[in-house]
Amino acid sequence: MDIAVENFGAVTIATLHGDELDASNVQDFKRDVAPVLAENRNVILDLSHLRFIDSSGLGAMLSCLRQLNATGAELKLCGMAKAVRAVFELVRMHRIFDIYDTREQAVSAFQR
Repeated sequence: MDIAVENFGAVTIATLHGDELDASNVQDFKRDVAPVLAENRNVILDLSHLRFIDSSGLGAMLSCLRQLNATGAELKLCGMAKAVRAVFELVRMHRIFDIYDTREQAVSAFQR
């Protein structure tokens, strides 16, 4: 899975380029996202390319959140497809994560 990283001032947006985040590629995701999480305090994961996520992918997202929260940093998610959002809602993870429809909304949430 490719991750493109962009910086907007104090906010870092990591865009996941891949259709699926599941058991087949979750280890690659964790490896690739680790430096982004280690080097930044305000991180947005843009999931607009993601069409499917399974329990392994959800676990990886929770791991990212825990890693950032442990250092006082923050994580926000944006751009979820309906199917991905439905999985987050099914397991009630939409109550744990700050989820925004667009990147712009997520970036402005950091500026409040």
